[in-house]
Amino acid sequence: MGYRERIVTPRADRTGQLDAVPGGGRVGQPRLLRAINEQALLKALRRSGQLTRAEMAELSGLSKPTVGAALVHLEGDNLVQVVGRRTGGRGPSALVYELRPDAGFVLALDVGSEFVRGGIADLSGVIRARGHRGVHAASGHARMSGLVDLASELVAQAGIGLSSIVQTIVGSPGVHDPVHDVLTVARGLPGWERPGVHADLRRSFGAATLLQNDVNLAALAERDHGQGRGVDAFAFVSVGTGVGMGLVLSGRLHTGAHGTAGEIAYLPIATDGSVDLRDARRRGALEAAASAAGVVRAARERGMTGRLSARRIFAAAADGDERARAVVDGEALLVARAIASVALVADPALVVLGGGIGGAPGFADVVAATLTGLVPAPPELRVSAFGSEA
Repeated sequence: MGYRERIVTPRADRTGQLDAVPGGGRVGQPRLLRAINEQALLKALRRSGQLTRAEMAELSGLSKPTVGAALVHLEGDNLVQVVGRRTGGRGPSALVYELRPDAGFVLALDVGSEFVRGGIADLSGVIRARGHRGVHAASGHARMSGLVDLASELVAQAGIGLSSIVQTIVGSPGVHDPVHDVLTVARGLPGWERPGVHADLRRSFGAATLLQNDVNLAALAERDHGQGRGVDAFAFVSVGTGVGMGLVLSGRLHTGAHGTAGEIAYLPIATDGSVDLRDARRRGALEAAASAAGVVRAARERGMTGRLSARRIFAAAADGDERARAVVDGEALLVARAIASVALVADPALVVLGGGIGGAPGFADVVAATLTGLVPAPPELRVSAFGSEA
């Protein structure tokens, strides 16, 4: 089984949680178990760097014979290599293994309403290339062309061939329906909800292409490398040009029966009535009120003028502008109410705030103070350390 066959594609099981299944599909049980074991070792090596067999067994929960058998296959596929020996104690020295970083590369692409961003990383997680392109695409086809052009630039920047890309991951707003191959609730992306979008991505970037909600991917980044590392149950809440959430329960991404768990943009949060009902129906009540556009609308209603943006309004609040402070306080109340709704249903230990607004300096403190009076056991709040790089 070559590396391309081992690349895993998350899929939702009957509980709505994403499970890793090799090749995305139907394989025999021995092959499935072997692939799962090998994935566990690759994950341990990616997180820890250099490990002995005994250390891999301890970290993965696999037996030493199982680890040994898996390492034989991984070495045969040139995915891991021996880098030395480690001595200690009375026993013989132990072989030390690490990933072969150049054995393959992952292409990650992020689809936004006005941009596409991307990066290429090797198997050890080192970023080899990154870039972005502005897109003002009125059609899904134009947005797809922007992704293809960006991918070509990134491959050239990384100094590798396109054939070296072993998996492509595309993060996009919306929920992918794999049965009908269509994105739903892809707000702000004209033409992106057309049927066949995943098939088009696979034709452009290869069969090992995963299409996933962008906020869910950010939640996984927090789980594996960020504020959620080691936390069994947490939520990543992104507030910026849009509003969304990724929910991790029992260490696994939870997407629900229809894949829409986390679409908190549609929470029917009560506002002062200033939000346009048509906008609320299109974007969701919370997103219409709490997104960057909602912050600007609230500022104008309080008499602020000029070229306004959420960033400028937050800066004015930090400088003592009373109207801007009132807007920020109102925004914090909206976000706190949304988090309270999640806390009372899922009871996460932690909520990580991200996005241009969620990650604004001092905003999490205001939200936390507001949240304390809304729920009996408020979760801990932290700010994502990734910024826009999750």
